[in-house]
Amino acid sequence: MMIADVINKNAIQVNMPALDKQQALESLVNLLYQDGAVNDAALFIQDIYHRESEGMTGIGGYIAIPHGKSLHVNRTCIAIGLLQEPIEWESLDGNKVKAIILFAVSMKDKNDFCIKLMSRIARMLGNEQVCENLLNATSNDELISIFNQKVSL
Repeated sequence: MMIADVINKNAIQVNMPALDKQQALESLVNLLYQDGAVNDAALFIQDIYHRESEGMTGIGGYIAIPHGKSLHVNRTCIAIGLLQEPIEWESLDGNKVKAIILFAVSMKDKNDFCIKLMSRIARMLGNEQVCENLLNATSNDELISIFNQKVSL
């Protein structure tokens, strides 16, 4: 499985104008809804916030990886938002967030597949160069190519 194969190419937004976490999540979920990956945007957002209440998804380095396992996800995929300006987000290092990698996980994929996918992303984000490339990407194609790279850890 290549991570780039799970990225929803219709749910990537570079230079996203969100002013806060709520606007950022709503923007990404709406892209997933318009694409048909999510069948109810409002209920999926509730599922994301339920997960957010269990622990921080700001992993540090200006990156957040929110996720929701939901009956309202038709197919597991990833949405990515790069913000115009960093926003407040509960984060391990206390920094704001500039990049959001949102996992939309269907209930059928909630165990093994989801764990493997998140583990791969976490390993990639452990590479400083990958994070720098992610935070400085200027196009959807550039973002996808970052996740197509083979990274030595």
